[in-house]
Amino acid sequence: MFEFKLPDLGEGVREGEILDWFVSPGDTIKEDDPLVEVETDKAAVTIPSPKAGRVVSMGAAVGETVAVGAVPAEVTDPAPAVAPAPVAAPAPVAAPAPVVAPAPVVAPAPAPVIEHTAVPRSGPVPAAPSTRRLAREMGVEISSVPGSGKAGRVTPDDVRRFAEGGAQVAASLQSIVSSAQPSTETSQALTSVGDPALGSGIPYFEVEPMPDFQRWGQVEREPLRSIRRKVAQKMVASMIIAPHVAHMDEADITELEAFRQNLNAKNPDVKYSLLPFILKAVVAQLRRAPKVNASIDPHRGEIVYKRYYNIGFAADTPKGLLVPVIHDADHKSIAEIAAQLKALAQKAREGKLELDEMQGGTFTITNLGSLGGTFLVPTINYPEVAILGLGRALDKPVVRDGEIVIRKMLPMTIAYDHRLVDGADAARFLGAVIERIADPARLLVEI
Repeated sequence: MFEFKLPDLGEGVREGEILDWFVSPGDTIKEDDPLVEVETDKAAVTIPSPKAGRVVSMGAAVGETVAVGAVPAEVTDPAPAVAPAPVAAPAPVAAPAPVVAPAPVVAPAPAPVIEHTAVPRSGPVPAAPSTRRLAREMGVEISSVPGSGKAGRVTPDDVRRFAEGGAQVAASLQSIVSSAQPSTETSQALTSVGDPALGSGIPYFEVEPMPDFQRWGQVEREPLRSIRRKVAQKMVASMIIAPHVAHMDEADITELEAFRQNLNAKNPDVKYSLLPFILKAVVAQLRRAPKVNASIDPHRGEIVYKRYYNIGFAADTPKGLLVPVIHDADHKSIAEIAAQLKALAQKAREGKLELDEMQGGTFTITNLGSLGGTFLVPTINYPEVAILGLGRALDKPVVRDGEIVIRKMLPMTIAYDHRLVDGADAARFLGAVIERIADPARLLVEI
């Protein structure tokens, strides 16, 4: 019997929701045949069968969430049938032996209970890099985790068991709030709420139980799964870990809009939106403002300056918010960026994004202009340190050379992590981006 265990589906992925089974109990499958489609908090993936055989059972139904390492299906080995052994004739029945009274049963002495207390180690902890990364993401100090592997090696299951009690979440929150030195370790993400009775560790902040909403009328409940749950976790982590500040301004895009419309008229097959032009202006300024393209590593007490420019953009999809990434945007032309934006947005809507198409971002842009509204305060895509939000461009009266004229103005907001980026940094950054997009000629020739 072969147990199909849900494999490791990528960095940080701990579980997946069953979207569809390609087999039924009793089906015969070959190695690498499609077995199941699983949606994680990052993407939907089809998993092939690692072995040939006959499907015996499926322990998870469509819609259920299965943890990595769990057994959602069992497959038998395709072995040849074995002829049954001949049945031997029954032996003659012997006369019953005389009944002997049983000796009194002596209860065994109770075995000592060994409590596995987490004791911080001295020296390096034996654990794989992926296990260390999981511990960081769960807010667990890996040196305190008892290892069940060979030679005391810490496994991913050890980390998850250690974090299940909920106390670690409270400790992580407390360390985030009370951290005064950059070398103090903090949690990168909150993976669960924990038991409200334990408290959050933050003064005057407690997670209260939900009221009985059915007292006031009919309700409908839906599990918080996959992408929607991941969005919730990332937003909570970002708002707790990164002190958000927002700087707002308006960009005069009158000339850029005329230039864009002219391009679209001459090239009806290629429709340029404002986003590729703004993205190019952002990249040009990120090269001159390295802090805005950086991250803080609280575990090492370091600033990580990234010498590459991967720009994410928020995509509204039927399954929730996704952030596809334009990798190496500094090496791409506006036409190439426009084409990639269109392709990635389409894949996001269809749920076909690959994991690497949503990883490695250094800065994010979110554009709500097409949906209306003016200014917005976006949430930083942690562990990045800044995000640019775009509102709706409108014709407005403004003063130019002492006269009131009508110009097309674009509301823009940069939200930034005040641990690293100061107000003056944000003001200079956004001001430079506004200057670039106000002059299309400068935007096209400047690197």
